[in-house]
Amino acid sequence: MGVYIVAMTEEIKEYWDNRYKEGLTGWDIKGVSPPLKGYIDKLENKEIAILIPGCGNAYEAEYLLKQGFSDITLIDIAPTLVSVLKQKFKGESIKIINEDFFKHFGQYDLILEQTFFCAIDPVMRSNYVEQCYSLLKEGGKLAGLLFNRNFEKEGPPFGGTKMEYETLFESRFVFKQFDICTNSIAPRQGSELFIEFVKK
Repeated sequence: MGVYIVAMTEEIKEYWDNRYKEGLTGWDIKGVSPPLKGYIDKLENKEIAILIPGCGNAYEAEYLLKQGFSDITLIDIAPTLVSVLKQKFKGESIKIINEDFFKHFGQYDLILEQTFFCAIDPVMRSNYVEQCYSLLKEGGKLAGLLFNRNFEKEGPPFGGTKMEYETLFESRFVFKQFDICTNSIAPRQGSELFIEFVKK
């Protein structure tokens, strides 16, 4: 089945690159997200291929490396950030790519979602679903956090509801976990869903 992927514009790329240049990274929690840490701790196979799109400062990748995972790929559209990450992870067994997620090709067992979905314009969400579907191997998983609230001002971040996400993902994924997160960081308590979706 052919998938029409909407690419990010040059303006979007510049927007995110400027945020990193100017240090305007209010979403950065300075460490691995507790829900994702808990999820990673339960993963037994350290050789699975893991992708983190819109990886930001990649604390999850740092934690994965410490736990012995050996096949990690990071993607971010901001060149400034990617340069920093290449220095941060110099000598480590990790792929760091400055690329538009929607143009990426590869095959992964797991895609970790941490503040990327909420950063893209909602009109691109169906394309996100299709791209995740195409990048995952048979039986592959999409796991991580989605906001379960709408924001008063225009995003990013862009919010949403469980009902919206069910409609969006149900044709491509089986919902293994899809619950209000119980171990979110304090500012996000009660407003995050933890997801573990399995490719159909």
